Amino acid sequence: MSTKNIEEKQYLLRFKADTKSHLTVMDNDICMTKCPDKICTVFCPAEVYKWEGLRMQVGYEGCHECGSCRIGCPHQNIKWEYPKGGHGIVFRLA
Repeated sequence: MSTKNIEEKQYLLRFKADTKSHLTVMDNDICMTKCPDKICTVFCPAEVYKWEGLRMQVGYEGCHECGSCRIGCPHQNIKWEYPKGGHGIVFRLA
């Protein structure tokens, strides 16, 4: 039995993305002025959050739905909701 690394395990994930994001950065000014480390760009295992220019870009389509952004943002500036029924991540075991 072989041990898979994180990249190999992430490859097993499949996504059915909705056209509307289930993740919302509520105020980009908070990210810009009160969060110099942009910690969400570090703790998200799917690397959903990217700081670009003057705002946080959210690539919700690859979200693992782990909920770390719900508790990890020190300013509670990320709104996380479950994706609409039938959308989101699909876990496969291999």
